[in-house]
Amino acid sequence: MPVEYVPGLAGVPAAESAISFVDGEKGRLEYRGFPIAELAAHCTFEEVAHLLLFGELPGEAELEGFRGALAAGRALDPAVTAVAASLPRGGHPMSALMALTAALGMAHPARDVRNPEVQRETAVRLIAQMPVLTALFHHVRGGTEVPPPRDDLSQAENFLYMLSGKTPAPVAARVLDTALVLHADHTMNASTFTARVVGSTLSDGYSVVAAALGSLYGPLHGGANEAVLHMLDAMGDVDAVRSRVESMIERKEKIMGVGHRVYKVKDPRAYILQALAEELFGEVGRSPTYDLARTLEAVVTERLGAKGIYPNVDFYSGIVYDQLGIPRDLFTPVFAISRVAGWCAHWIEQLVDNRIFRPRQVYTGVHDRSVAPIETRS
Repeated sequence: MPVEYVPGLAGVPAAESAISFVDGEKGRLEYRGFPIAELAAHCTFEEVAHLLLFGELPGEAELEGFRGALAAGRALDPAVTAVAASLPRGGHPMSALMALTAALGMAHPARDVRNPEVQRETAVRLIAQMPVLTALFHHVRGGTEVPPPRDDLSQAENFLYMLSGKTPAPVAARVLDTALVLHADHTMNASTFTARVVGSTLSDGYSVVAAALGSLYGPLHGGANEAVLHMLDAMGDVDAVRSRVESMIERKEKIMGVGHRVYKVKDPRAYILQALAEELFGEVGRSPTYDLARTLEAVVTERLGAKGIYPNVDFYSGIVYDQLGIPRDLFTPVFAISRVAGWCAHWIEQLVDNRIFRPRQVYTGVHDRSVAPIETRS
């Protein structure tokens, strides 16, 4: 019986989920029913992580307990620190994150994945450790000492502190915190699908996240924000943007940070990131890259908007991170610092009524070949 082949599984439902919702035609994104704009305006990343994991926004006592658990989970593990020191210093931080996440799982075995307490402890440790591991490798490769994590800081504050050794300015911490809220989940994207596939085998949460990191690393997924800045750098100046974009469209080249598999309007997160960028520029100065981006967006909207191609979340996030002083090759790890909350939520949800993923393929090879004697093979 013929099987229909759907490239990239486009539009094929792969799971039932109550975690997040996207309406690509209307530009809507919700976490557990809450519109992303409301969450970005009124909630911290810790509140949103709690919402994704446990289904509800926390009350004051719950939030205090969750923050305390995250703070306790940040402690640097000597065995994992030793692994970081052994990694090639010239490697990409995403490769390091994959290795260090796997090492973290070796240091804290958690194979009883159907145990709710194991799930919670694993998720909390992974969310707590992702910024710590990112900062750890950043300092190791630079030959500098990593500042120990601080219990009195939020996830966003602690990450910026561990990168620079200085307590971040309130505006910087608030901008990063909001960016983390925006990236925390986005339905069945490539890395989340990877997380659910690995989780469906009853592998542990550390393996789930290490695998998801590998999916996120690609330039068509989380790596796009870094690629956007490299593309904008190559544009030169504002006056050259139109001709360069026209040429890219003519040659059918990929314009990084533009277009989305789901959204047919401008990504709602991109609007919020633009507002964050403007807020940040008011404190630390305007980025010339932002003017290039705005010009590029205008040209793309004029030329491709009728086809439903607009900027996505990656288009402006890199500019925001750049102004925060975050090195460009840490942009995708920052994405992971946020998205790990969503991955863990999907992993836990997958285990509720688990069935291992086993899709079919459409075979395109030949049949009934005969093995020739080796001396006659050309």
